Amino acid sequence: MKSHLTNDIKYFDYNATHPPYPEILESCLKEYLENFYNPSGITRYSLKNQGKIEQTRKYLCQLTNGKEKQFIFSSTGTEANFLLIQSLRILYPNLDSVIVSPFEHASMYAALDSFGFSSKLIHTNKTGTIDLNHLQRLLKENPKPVICLYAGNETGVIQPAKSIHTLTKEHGQLFYSDLMQAFCKIPVPFELFDGYTFSGHKIGAGMGAAVTYLPAENKNFRLFGGGNQENEHRAGTENTFAINCLQKVTEIQLTNLEEKNIRLKGFQKILEDQLESFGCEIIAKNETRLPNTTFLILPIQTVDFFLLGLEEKGIIVSTGSSCKSRAREASKSLLQMGYSEEEALRAIRISTGSFTTLEDVNLLIDQIKLLIQKLK
Repeated sequence: MKSHLTNDIKYFDYNATHPPYPEILESCLKEYLENFYNPSGITRYSLKNQGKIEQTRKYLCQLTNGKEKQFIFSSTGTEANFLLIQSLRILYPNLDSVIVSPFEHASMYAALDSFGFSSKLIHTNKTGTIDLNHLQRLLKENPKPVICLYAGNETGVIQPAKSIHTLTKEHGQLFYSDLMQAFCKIPVPFELFDGYTFSGHKIGAGMGAAVTYLPAENKNFRLFGGGNQENEHRAGTENTFAINCLQKVTEIQLTNLEEKNIRLKGFQKILEDQLESFGCEIIAKNETRLPNTTFLILPIQTVDFFLLGLEEKGIIVSTGSSCKSRAREASKSLLQMGYSEEEALRAIRISTGSFTTLEDVNLLIDQIKLLIQKLK
């Protein structure tokens, strides 16, 4: 499928959101316009839409070898993470703390705080992987559930899920994971995780549908009341359109996954070889990473002007920092890895995807070179 992006936009922020597949969304929209009925209704038209939702649930069950009633559809990745952490509170009402990686999305830490959990951070270093020895010590001293994403949204580093799974089971603990950046980008060992989350817009299915997989069926668990949707776990009319898109795009993404990743890995090598020649530092370069993600520290201080320069050429990348009230803050992940605040403020993230071309990558390289020379 061809990208619908215009020729004057070169998009390198796939980890933020994947451009939608227009053919899929248009097909699903046509279906929605013809069958707009509330899936919670009692007519055969409504029941048909509910059937589509259950079809997607069944598809995910087959894909992950999970259990249908443990999949909950929600609207966003943030909501999905809140559902996941709330399930932990319901399962363990007296639990006071959890063990968590230092690389989680802000919504995960917010959810933990919201439901009254304190967090013990697992140590890391400049490799961007968690310290398994430290995790083992934490579990031995005070066994608690472990939360660790599978692939970092900034560094792209893939965490040692199999080893984490082994350690948690040795101590009788649950292992939760945010799969937002891994789902449909790399093969995911779903069987290693007791609970997990992922989102449709991260794979090109558009906004509006996210998934939480619960560790066990629990009739007492619900995000909020007012309806019996989602097996009574999440009240509210389901987004049939977005859920339908999620399944169809997942099928497309997984069809040629290996071929796509070979292509993206090639782009990654070309890009990083050139970036290093310009004086950039590639973060966690020698670790196992997503083939689409490059996180780097620029050899210049004027990052804002650098980003503006790229944007003027229609090139979109991301900073390795959070933006609040137009003032950037250093990436917490980089600070935890041992980088200074000054270094962290010079970080940017480049992420590619399904519609990226070699021509796009070469243009990006040329513009980065020119801007670094100009701003040094």
